[in-house]
Amino acid sequence: MTPFSFTLEARSGGARLGRIDTARGAIRTPAFMPVGTAATVKAMLPESVAATGADILLGNTYHLMLRPTAERIDRLGGLHRFMNWSKPILTDSGGFQVMSLAGLRKLTEKGVTFKSHIDGSKHELTPERSMEIQRLLGSDIVMAFDECPALPASRDRIAESMQLSMRWAARSRDAFGDRPGHALFGIMQGGLEKDLREESARALTEIGFEGYAIGGLAVGEGQEAMFDCLDYAPGFLPEDRPRYLMGVGKPDDIVGAVKRGVDMMDCVLPSRSGRTGQAWTRRGQVNIKNARHMDDSRPLDEACSCPACRHYSRAYLHHVYRAGEMISGMLLTWHNLHYYQELMQAMRDAIAADAFDAFESAFHAQRAEGDIPPL
Repeated sequence: MTPFSFTLEARSGGARLGRIDTARGAIRTPAFMPVGTAATVKAMLPESVAATGADILLGNTYHLMLRPTAERIDRLGGLHRFMNWSKPILTDSGGFQVMSLAGLRKLTEKGVTFKSHIDGSKHELTPERSMEIQRLLGSDIVMAFDECPALPASRDRIAESMQLSMRWAARSRDAFGDRPGHALFGIMQGGLEKDLREESARALTEIGFEGYAIGGLAVGEGQEAMFDCLDYAPGFLPEDRPRYLMGVGKPDDIVGAVKRGVDMMDCVLPSRSGRTGQAWTRRGQVNIKNARHMDDSRPLDEACSCPACRHYSRAYLHHVYRAGEMISGMLLTWHNLHYYQELMQAMRDAIAADAFDAFESAFHAQRAEGDIPPL
């Protein structure tokens, strides 16, 4: 079995080009991971997701433990077989969803008890149970169980939460055990407090993980505050391990994060936007709902090679959205995921050529032009 490893291949300023090798294939970094919450990227076939250029998907521990259950997925051959995805999968720990979705939750040193948002049934999630669920799912990259407090929160609350997460990280590491070919990532917390981020990174590094995530951002603090944190947070983590910024984000968030040394990201945005009539393009966001597209025979983006842009007009995409047709979400999601993967490839090429600053300037200049003028 191929051991899990990370190779740093080039730099351009703070941006890093690399490769993660796993038993199920290589992941080119910087990498964007489409979110397959309930064992599916909504509105997409797995082979279509692969065709956009994605090397890895994200699955969701909280949703899968509730339905269809990790035990059932294990009996059916594991998550890869269950959802027909042969490439790597990263599963989150469930902590964030427990905090944001579950009802009547109770937090203790042991873990969290909560009521399912589906049927009100009672469950307990601990570091040990999260590791067990992710083992049953068979994911290639497993996330340590943590608590993510909603911001804004007091410094004392953030410090207390971070320290609890570090104790849970140690328990996650112990419970993960020896699993050749699989990796466990620790999650840095600490809000927007520099000293707490450093304390968290030190604690995680002492425990030792195959990769490190930056958690607790993109939770409403705004881009400027997030970038201020990313100016120092990645530097607290080991150079020779992948750095994963959780839950990010918009294209300009992603470019800013890569500039600051982030290697991996995930977000529901491209697929969620696709289902609500929003397309991301080189020239910014296009709202296909708008009447200006009704008679427009041009593609969304003439430079894009996705099926939505190759074969369909803005007028058609406007029509099927307005008519409530399923193909609307399918085509716009495919386009958005394709655009995100093209963006990642453009950044990888720029880092390889040591030209990231020039890439970033061109990226922002093109977006500033705005959408093509109406016909």
